[in-house]
Amino acid sequence: MNQLKLHVKNETSRLRAVVLGTAESNGPIPRIEDCYDPKSIEHIKAGTYPKEADMVKEMEAVAAVFKKYDVQVYRPELIKDCNQIFSRDIAFVIEDKMIKANILPNREEEVAAIDYIWGQVEKANRIILPEDCHVEGGDVMPWNDHIFIGTYYGNDYADFITARTNKKAVEAIKELFPGKTVKAFELRKSNTDPRENALHLDCCFNPIGTNKAIIHKNGFLHEEDYEWLVDFFGKDNIFEISKDEMYQMFSNVFSISENVIISEKNFIRLNQWLREQGFTVEEVPYQEIGKQEGLLRCSTMPLIRD
Repeated sequence: MNQLKLHVKNETSRLRAVVLGTAESNGPIPRIEDCYDPKSIEHIKAGTYPKEADMVKEMEAVAAVFKKYDVQVYRPELIKDCNQIFSRDIAFVIEDKMIKANILPNREEEVAAIDYIWGQVEKANRIILPEDCHVEGGDVMPWNDHIFIGTYYGNDYADFITARTNKKAVEAIKELFPGKTVKAFELRKSNTDPRENALHLDCCFNPIGTNKAIIHKNGFLHEEDYEWLVDFFGKDNIFEISKDEMYQMFSNVFSISENVIISEKNFIRLNQWLREQGFTVEEVPYQEIGKQEGLLRCSTMPLIRD
């Protein structure tokens, strides 16, 4: 079998290979009690939950951008009636290692759908964390000699279906990458109010370019974590988003390179700022997928960057 030479050092180096989720055979509208996040519940109650055909079209728009930039795209194997959009949740790559996420138990079949990719990774670089380490890729961001991780340490962790990455996972990642500085940030969680819930770190923060970032202050439980990031990137390099912009997922854009960013076409204020900063912005429609509290970074899993 072909060997995949994984390589991901950060969020923005030139992308060569990626897993893009799929919206095909997405299944019926879920029951409220089966939802993983407050935003989906909001749209089910309002009768505005996204239609499969619309979501397929949105994901194909992203696939077309990847094609334009000559990025090799892998898709998960199709599971009938299963939501397989958010490929970032099921595994992630740091350096040359692929780490399988211990995600919500009822999503395990999603992980099996990328077994054909997993099988192409050198055995020593396939990492399965101990069962008590909960982690999802939306919370994990390699940034050169740092790894940023979104987490929740509260004693009520188990009460939040929106708390996806725990302290044990943070410790396990520290052990895996002893040469890196692992910096954990506690996120604000809510099972009921999507405007008060940072589901993953990439729902309230995303580094872009070489030294810039998009950030939402209220997504962080402790103000000093937010302040640490502002100091790290520098105030002038940060695009602050409002609570409503976080809700719309403004921070969940996706970098093809240090200069090229895929963004949602309705993010007018952000896209204008990005262009003023010299970025090429590839706009796509992604509003329907955004109704499930995930956007562009959530539905992509980089395998190889320069």
